[in-house]
Order: sequence, then structure tokens, then C-alpha cells
Amino acid sequence: MKLRTSILATLSILAAFMVDQVTKVIVFSNAKALQTGIEVFAGFDLVFFQNDGVTFGMFAGVPWWGLTLLAIGICCWLIVLITRTHSQLEACAYGIIIGGALGNVIDRMRFGAVTDFLDFHLGNLHWPAFNFADIFVVGGVAILILAPIISKAHR
Repeated sequence: MKLRTSILATLSILAAFMVDQVTKVIVFSNAKALQTGIEVFAGFDLVFFQNDGVTFGMFAGVPWWGLTLLAIGICCWLIVLITRTHSQLEACAYGIIIGGALGNVIDRMRFGAVTDFLDFHLGNLHWPAFNFADIFVVGGVAILILAPIISKAHR
């Protein structure tokens, strides 16, 4: 692994983590107003929701420390993958996944649940609320899936 790759991974971790945490501080400071939701535009509201499960509320009720240990274990595995990659794109993807995961880990350690606040819906049909950490995790995985195609296109 080159120094440039490790710096990129570190900056990706920090950027994803900071964006997630700053937005959650803003949400927490406006939690009362967000209890009923604030419409930003048709089909998108800002809300305040504490999710003690994972995606789509799966594993709700599992002790916070169990999900935290799982996330930390996955982050450790991703750090190993960062040290093995020679691809800056993959290092960035691993970094944003780790930054997002650590953002949700901090929530679980502080509050026993993850703070979700982005609510997309079509009429009364709501996609489960989520946060920027979730966006970073899903986005990082998408980049990893597309990395071979992207790398091939840049050769």
C-alpha cells in the first residue's frame, strides 16, 4: 500500500464520520421540532427517529453492544483490506464505509440506538428513515461493486 492510498483512506474515514456526526448534532438540537417531521419538499421530510436495529429495523432488540461489536469487527476487516489494496478508489470506498459504520457505532454507544432523520416517501408509503452514515456505507459498497468497471474504463 502506498502512502497516498493510506492518506486517501484516512481522509475518507474522517470526512464520512464528520459529515455523519455534524448532521446528527443538528438533528439532536432540533429533535423536538422533528418529532412530527418537517417537509422539505413533496416526498422528503426531516424526522427524528431512534433505531435500535440495523437496516430496515432488522435485529431490533439486539443489545446495542452486540451490534457495536459486529460493526467494529467489520471495520477491522476493512482496515486489513485497505492495507492490501493498491487501488485508490477501493481505499476511498473502504474508508467511507468505515467512517459511516463508526458514525453509527458512536450513536449506539451514546444512545443505545442510531439516529435516523432522512425520510423519503410516496404518499403514505415511507422508505425506512436513514442517516448519512447509512448513505456512506451503501455508497462505499456500490463503489466497490463498480470499481472493476470504473478501473477498466480508466485504463
